[in-house]
Amino acid sequence: MRAAHDALAVLPLDTLSHRELLAVLGELEVVNRQLPTQSHRILARLVAEAAPAKLGAKTIPDLLATRLRVSQAEAKRRVRDAANLGPRWSFTGEPLAAVLELTATAQAAGEIGREHVAIISTFFKNLPEWVDPQTRTQAEADLVLNARGLTPEELRQIAERLMALIDEDGPMPDDAERARKRGLRIGKQQSDGMTSVYGLLDPLALATLEAVTAKLAAPGMCNPQDESPCISGTPSHDQIAGDDRSEAQRNHDALTAMGRNFLASGELGQHNGLPAMIIVSTTLQDLTDAAGVGVTAGGSLIPMSDVIRLATHAHHSLVVFDKHTARPLYLGRSKRIATADQRIVLLARDRGCTRPGCTVCGYDCQVHHVTGWATGGPTNVDKMVLACPADNRLADDGYSVRIRTDGSVEWIPPPDNDVGQARTNVYHHPERMLATTEAARI
Repeated sequence: MRAAHDALAVLPLDTLSHRELLAVLGELEVVNRQLPTQSHRILARLVAEAAPAKLGAKTIPDLLATRLRVSQAEAKRRVRDAANLGPRWSFTGEPLAAVLELTATAQAAGEIGREHVAIISTFFKNLPEWVDPQTRTQAEADLVLNARGLTPEELRQIAERLMALIDEDGPMPDDAERARKRGLRIGKQQSDGMTSVYGLLDPLALATLEAVTAKLAAPGMCNPQDESPCISGTPSHDQIAGDDRSEAQRNHDALTAMGRNFLASGELGQHNGLPAMIIVSTTLQDLTDAAGVGVTAGGSLIPMSDVIRLATHAHHSLVVFDKHTARPLYLGRSKRIATADQRIVLLARDRGCTRPGCTVCGYDCQVHHVTGWATGGPTNVDKMVLACPADNRLADDGYSVRIRTDGSVEWIPPPDNDVGQARTNVYHHPERMLATTEAARI
């Protein structure tokens, strides 16, 4: 196939008419639509048989992201498509039809494209569980039939109308259906520091939130504009009268107060060796100047004014290690488990998992001994790095991890998974790339 492409690439197009150019473009589109079916066949076998750790990855999507240099979202999409459209086998090894057999057949023939497949897949993802198999099969047949002659925009309208017809007189959702739909997503932090939140609450979550906001989101409660915000009891008349926040703003401030009260209570216990708390790292210069931003162990940026406000209200960890020699950071062989002080230093230095391509934040990471405790390595802060649980296990299964002289952490992959990928993770340190770019300009 690559040889055929190379032969096509050198053919002249100057002699073709506009109609002939469109005909060639149409043939290329058919091939582009058919190609994913080959990926489905390959991924179906990998998912069924391969052990990702033996190939230097945590999961199949992680393996694809590294090997093919695609995003984690794209890798997961390909695995999902392979699960719906690729071949399957029974426990006894007998071949089974694809989950969306009609869709897979149309794609293999080049009759529908990726956008059509995405619309059909989303339709069945949102289709209620109570819909019977016969209706599901008929719905797929209707969608595929229309997809063969319609644009994705037109097919989306058909899918929305079909969903309304099927669900119009259906039974009320049961507990299982509600549990399937529940969710709360926290988006990416925007350039202005704000973050979008969206999702669906099940009845119990809604009832709980209603009770909390009835108290904490009442006028005059938890108002950050007050010199001494009321977080318990009853707000004063002046606090109520002076509260000009909208309902949405009061709900926002109530959620913040609820989280901070829960953190301050200590009832959350420990998470990965540290008490559950807000951990912020910054530089001594920025703290002294009350300027710039701090970086939380979750990877978010927080203005220095908020960092200082946090430090005045509670003993969350504001990490500014100017001279660390007085802290017990070098334990040698006296202890295997990293101390809280060591974890805080690692959170400030690494910010998250150090394996290239991994986006797990520092809060969810474990401590990995670079030199290996089992082989005589010390529990010293300059011999340890942060790694998410899956990568922490992966580090002992083919990878070689070391700390460079510049302080960055290098992961050398096993030969089978070495495709020239990056050796260090800059996801948690974007300023390193900006500095390199700026230096290159100079």
